Amino acid sequence: MTLFTFHIIRMLIFTAIAAVIAFLAAPRLIALLHRIKFWKKNARCKTITGEEASVFHSLHKERETSVPRGGGLLIWISALIVAILFWGVANVPDQFWANLGINAPWWFVLLDFLSRREVWLPLFALVAGSLIGLLDDALTIYGGGKYVGGGITFKRRLAAVAAIGLVGGWWFYEKLGYETMHIPLLGNFPEGIDVFIGWYYIPLFIFVMLASWAGGVIDGLDGLAGGAFVSIFAAFALIAFSQGKADLATFCAIICGALFAFLWFNIPPAKFYMGETGVLGLTSAMTVVAFLTDSVMVLPIIAGLLVIEAGSVIVQLVYKKIFKRKLWLSTPIHHHFEAIGWPAHRVTMRFWILGIIFAAVGVAIRLMG
Repeated sequence: MTLFTFHIIRMLIFTAIAAVIAFLAAPRLIALLHRIKFWKKNARCKTITGEEASVFHSLHKERETSVPRGGGLLIWISALIVAILFWGVANVPDQFWANLGINAPWWFVLLDFLSRREVWLPLFALVAGSLIGLLDDALTIYGGGKYVGGGITFKRRLAAVAAIGLVGGWWFYEKLGYETMHIPLLGNFPEGIDVFIGWYYIPLFIFVMLASWAGGVIDGLDGLAGGAFVSIFAAFALIAFSQGKADLATFCAIICGALFAFLWFNIPPAKFYMGETGVLGLTSAMTVVAFLTDSVMVLPIIAGLLVIEAGSVIVQLVYKKIFKRKLWLSTPIHHHFEAIGWPAHRVTMRFWILGIIFAAVGVAIRLMG
């Protein structure tokens, strides 16, 4: 077996293992979330500008106050368990095998994908973002978050996400020596060019982190966010593997596996919602992976659904400011399609299709370089 083949097998098996772990843990997590009543006590009744969210309220009043949040716990904890488990297996002391009277299997050391250069940063971002999101979820629920966002104030969440971006950007620039950014399709067509940006790498990192987090508004329909993130992380797994970053590709694949199990329980009718603990963790990890693979310029394509969702909110705010009326019936835009009569499952599945297409185009453009 070649090393190339081994890494493919490892990536696929670890995807399945993460899915199995998450699948087995999901019923227990759902029971726990119900036991502690981890759902909103009041449905969202105000928009981000403080106006009555009458359309949203009519569509989601019952579901928001009966389905628990916190499903994102299943995703990041499963990924963390797989990382720690196989790090431990790969680092079993030789004496242990000697006591058993056998030689340690040579390939055990290759099970450890928790490499410092490829996986530490995205795993840190995943866990850090998820913990901040979990705190926000808890404060939203138990603190009576009545307004959109609830929980931690918007400014503090913004500062927390920016802080993660600052640490990540500084680490990339100072510790890893990243100073350039690849721009596909320009210059030497179709390979693209590498542009030197120096210390601007740090503010760029913070900006992309914040922009990615804004795309988290996609978590609003049963199955929508889970399917969108599967496409995104599968795309980055392909890109990372094509660059020889097998450990990073495995990390992305493990998140996909956990997301598959999450989707099993999140498709209509959802047993739980992802919540901020899932959204913030996944968008933070996604940002780091995009920088590690030098794919920042295709991130808006691969994560096209997130761009559309966040963009619809921004366009709505600007349009209302200028014309004093709404452009969409409700935002993010998936709620607009609900409001005009599309069943929720139709919105979700059509957005899944768009997400796969966006991801395929983004991967194709990046692989040209």
